[in-house]
Amino acid sequence: MTRTAKCCCGAASVTVKGNPHLNGICHCNDCKRRTGSAFGWSAYFAEEQVLEMSGDWTSYEPEAQPGQVRRACKQCSSMLWWTTPQIAGIGLAGGAFLNPPLPEPTGSYQHADHVPWFDVPNDWDRLS
Repeated sequence: MTRTAKCCCGAASVTVKGNPHLNGICHCNDCKRRTGSAFGWSAYFAEEQVLEMSGDWTSYEPEAQPGQVRRACKQCSSMLWWTTPQIAGIGLAGGAFLNPPLPEPTGSYQHADHVPWFDVPNDWDRLS
């Protein structure tokens, strides 16, 4: 199975094959700010699973995440993918996969920092 993550304007995309080796949501303050939401949904794929990357990208290296490089569409600024020394492969924004979507996440990271009005299913891994 192949899936394509696209930015808001559709000018940039990443196509991958198979399922991610890590599929979870993160409740850290950095992910909350990065997404403008209560958490960030990240899916990590091995580099060999990446079939195609298209579009023009801008890069950003956040001070709070040494070694991480985030890439966004140069046209609409949607952050679509990143690399970090802590996790192998490339991370992709889980919500950017629409047809077909990613499978349900299986992990909740920095779970202790989740907003009080939201919780995850009981069978998900909860890591702080």
